[in-house]
Amino acid sequence: MLKTASLLAIMLATLASTAGAQELRVPSSNAEVKLSFAPIVARSAPAVVNVYALKTRRVSNPMLEDPFFRRFFGGQGGAPEGQERMQRSLGSGVIVEASGIIVTNFHVIEGADEVRVALNDKREYPADILLRDQRTDLAVLRIRRDGDETFATLPLGNSDQLAVGDIVLAIGDPFGVGQTVTQGIISALARTQVGVSDYQFFIQTDAAINPGNSGGALVDMSGRLVGINTAIYSRSGGSHGIGFAIPVNMVSTVLEQAKAGGSSVKRPWLGAQLQQVTPDIADGLGLERPMGALVQQVMPGSPADRAGLQSGDLIMAVEGQGVEDPPALHYRIATRPLGSKAALRVQRGNKQVSLVLVLEAAPEIPPRNEVLIQSRSPFAGARVVNLSPAVAEELRLDVDASGVVIAAVEPGSPAARAGFRPADIIVDVNGQKVANTAEMQRITSTPLRGWRIAVDRGGRLINALLPG
Repeated sequence: MLKTASLLAIMLATLASTAGAQELRVPSSNAEVKLSFAPIVARSAPAVVNVYALKTRRVSNPMLEDPFFRRFFGGQGGAPEGQERMQRSLGSGVIVEASGIIVTNFHVIEGADEVRVALNDKREYPADILLRDQRTDLAVLRIRRDGDETFATLPLGNSDQLAVGDIVLAIGDPFGVGQTVTQGIISALARTQVGVSDYQFFIQTDAAINPGNSGGALVDMSGRLVGINTAIYSRSGGSHGIGFAIPVNMVSTVLEQAKAGGSSVKRPWLGAQLQQVTPDIADGLGLERPMGALVQQVMPGSPADRAGLQSGDLIMAVEGQGVEDPPALHYRIATRPLGSKAALRVQRGNKQVSLVLVLEAAPEIPPRNEVLIQSRSPFAGARVVNLSPAVAEELRLDVDASGVVIAAVEPGSPAARAGFRPADIIVDVNGQKVANTAEMQRITSTPLRGWRIAVDRGGRLINALLPG
């Protein structure tokens, strides 16, 4: 079977022929015969690294649960003690700054106690985590270098300039076999139903991506980084020609905030609740097909409100870029800098309206005032915060949510055993409405035999009676 490079050479020879479109000629030079991606790989590969995330975990030997075996193996009386073991997960990363700044996936370094990176020339370095962003599944690392040592980098491209059919290369370390390059095309753009992260607007490619490729580079034919390889669709664990990459324009946004010293990403806040346009809704709006983001609700005083958005408006484009659905709108807004403005094209009834949205971060009003519940109650081990637009944005809650919400639950705590989850809004405890974290701490400070609790979970009210 002919290789892609040979096919391209024949195509070029055909187009150059002066004897007519149906006549093929023998390639006229070695360059045509040896058409190759090697120059792109030679320039790009040194900037792609292996990322080793080391995690210390306490593991118990099941045999030591039995007193006989515990005594046989030299254990004394009492409960068996777990042993600490080092777990290692492997992924890839891309050096984007000569000083050793690396972009990888959040899930590659999640829970890591130590991170090391290995260059393609086998040198290894420890690395610090500058920023973790679970919502985009991105993380930024910095190599602990010696003095002013510099590293090969990949220049950033522009993912908005990609087109379906463009040739791309995927570079990473699949299955830990060593750095590997695969070739394919852009199969689709703006995939929003992948379910990997909150900001879904993925590049789909048929370049082979396998476990270990996560965090690696998707490179265009100019040797520029256009995406971070993140996920595959697979029933076997291997590549089936459906891989997904985070567009480099989203990567740039996270990278800039990491370089500015941020430990978390602040994004523009819309302040409106959006709805997917279904075929029935599209028919009712007189659209030829479902498209756009339908505004359900606008929070008073929010950027959406000040821009003039109204319930029932259909947002069709941001800065001239079409919007197919709410995730696409969130992506378009999230990849623009705070403090800038974005032009919106909106369909309102039978007319088109142009609006200007000022991009600003969600305010933290009221202050979150985080409290760890430690008293003897079903909430012990839960970290609760006051709800604000900023907290609602972080936890993906409705724009009109208020009160007290669970931000985190400590593993193995009474709150975890009771089934509480992050983003649970505490509505009522023993008949008392909970307005802020100070009230929550006061209400739970007295031990009781039973607790009547009402929690809002994703818009569904859950009532429970829990023992003290």
